[in-house]
Amino acid sequence: MCFKDPGVAEFGLHNALMTVGDQFIEVVSPIADNTAAGRLLDRRNAEVTAYMVMFEVDDLDARIAELEAAKVRTVWSGDFPTIRGRHLHPGDVGGAIVSLDQPNPAGSWLWGGPTWTAHTDNETVTSIAGYTIAVEDPAAVITLWSLFGLLRSVRFVEGSTSEIELTATDRGAAGTSFSLDQVSVRLV
Repeated sequence: MCFKDPGVAEFGLHNALMTVGDQFIEVVSPIADNTAAGRLLDRRNAEVTAYMVMFEVDDLDARIAELEAAKVRTVWSGDFPTIRGRHLHPGDVGGAIVSLDQPNPAGSWLWGGPTWTAHTDNETVTSIAGYTIAVEDPAAVITLWSLFGLLRSVRFVEGSTSEIELTATDRGAAGTSFSLDQVSVRLV
């Protein structure tokens, strides 16, 4: 684990971040009633589910202007000295909350903590290879994410189990998997 962000309390959550190469997986848990994450868990009758996908971009203003023109709502905006971020309304894009973030300098990541650096212990995994997110209507979500240039390393399937694929350092471990309620983690 690399960081617990006290800032997520704004959303009624607490979290833990786990670094995977120069990326991270964030696990959040509601600590207040009526949070977006809590409502999603209730709708999916789950204790663990896919919730958000974050993208580092270098053209945040242009992307947001395009999304606003398409009537996609922004549910959160943050502008800080080293990063600017926008969360898109999941009802407008489907599948998950999308966070578009423009760090300065590129590759820095305030959300990973004030001392964020890429993880150097690649003994087990080296990177996040992709996500598969379970949704009710995969074709509709794929269309929207494609339209907005978001369909990168993300797939959508019908059902209730989402998957995170991690690149295994030991190629012999590829195929190993474990599940946490509605999220499967698989080494590829």
